[in-house]
Amino acid sequence: MSTLTAKSPQGEELNLDESVVNTFRAQVRGPILVKGDPQYDQACNIWNAMITRRPAMIVHCLDSTDIMAGVNFARAHGIALSVRGGGHNISGMALSDGGMVLDMSLRKGVWVDPASRRAIAQTGCTLGDVDRETQLHGLATSLGFISKTGIAGLTLGGGFGYLTRRFGWTCDSVRSLEVVTADGRLVRASEKENPDLFWAMRGGGSNFGIATNIEYSLYPVGPEILGGAIAWPGEDAPRVLEAFGNLLKNAPSELTCAAALRPAPPAPWLKKESHGKPIAILVLCYTGPLEKGEKLLAPLKSLGSPVGDLLQRRTYVSQQSLLDGTQPDGRRNYWKSEYVASHGSELSARLIDSARRIVSPHSTAMIFQLEGALNRLPADYSAVGNRDAHYVINLAASWEKAKDDEANIAWARNSWRDMKQFSTGGTYVNFLTEEEGDDRVRSAYGDNYARLADIKKRWDPANFFRANKNVVPA
Repeated sequence: MSTLTAKSPQGEELNLDESVVNTFRAQVRGPILVKGDPQYDQACNIWNAMITRRPAMIVHCLDSTDIMAGVNFARAHGIALSVRGGGHNISGMALSDGGMVLDMSLRKGVWVDPASRRAIAQTGCTLGDVDRETQLHGLATSLGFISKTGIAGLTLGGGFGYLTRRFGWTCDSVRSLEVVTADGRLVRASEKENPDLFWAMRGGGSNFGIATNIEYSLYPVGPEILGGAIAWPGEDAPRVLEAFGNLLKNAPSELTCAAALRPAPPAPWLKKESHGKPIAILVLCYTGPLEKGEKLLAPLKSLGSPVGDLLQRRTYVSQQSLLDGTQPDGRRNYWKSEYVASHGSELSARLIDSARRIVSPHSTAMIFQLEGALNRLPADYSAVGNRDAHYVINLAASWEKAKDDEANIAWARNSWRDMKQFSTGGTYVNFLTEEEGDDRVRSAYGDNYARLADIKKRWDPANFFRANKNVVPA
């Protein structure tokens, strides 16, 4: 190899001499992959198969020094840069076409201090990596729903999951971050150190630096909880969504529930005769006293004639991986999403109508409950904002073949247009798809956007970190 061809953020071709690349290799402990290397193609695979970018170089970082070296090299040579944590983002922001990828997947350390109820996790960790370590001590932090999701993308974009009603957005539980900045420095961000950066990175995504470690507050949860899912035939969807709404009116914050309408997958917990037919599912997680939870949820078990029932006492770790099978790597995915302030009969009717028009056996129309701790904090407590959100709707199209792109994308877009009337005006930045630009990013941050743009100017005036849902420097 005499030269390595890379691209700038503007798409211009750059030719790097072999000696320059070799000098960089000597500065990095982790393996570096380029096109033609045996493991390169596998390293380019991410969750959403619609994204097929091919980086010039993939750097598997082992430590903060590797990350700093990568940032400095990319900046010095004008190379487009992206960061891969779990590779689970719908937009495929982990991959920079022709650029450099700093891959964190080898950095999976988790340190738990049960006495102070805190954990420090390296940003190559998935949710499952963190949960397994914290649950050894009967502790957890507020993470997401899919154990294979990377903690960095989830947390920096706000994050929500089974514990959000009790403890707020994922980023509300962040105590500090270690960050590599655009000028290649390693800094700490907390309430006392670089508080503007701390504020911005709790929801502002990867716009301001690369998080190398994240420190979380932990809470007593599990190890045993009450959780699982119950499914009913699709014709029961109106009464299931009515029960969903009634259950949540006075539900304690220890209960989180999500409703999903979709064709039944060929899962062993569902009656065989339901496979391929429309079903309505409630996914439930109760982390309070188990007897109280069983009494609270007993009416659901006697509602109609379920085609499947997984609601039982189980470990919190098993609950966190319950939905992993619905999100396998290698499918094509396209989402449209909105925050909503309330749930009622009209919204339910629109959700049911959307589900009737699903064109793929893997697609889902769903609504997640959020109401609770996040609403009790000021709108500007952190960059994530959206403190008026009580639910989030996600129209998740998922399919196998490229020839079906148009039909599935149209389903998600048309269903979204039908439901946008219920929106708070805000949306979840981690659910924004590849083509959604500045207007949707501004909607995601609302009144916090201007402050983010000011902080971006201070920490990244050249917009070096732009492979993200970008906040442009003021």
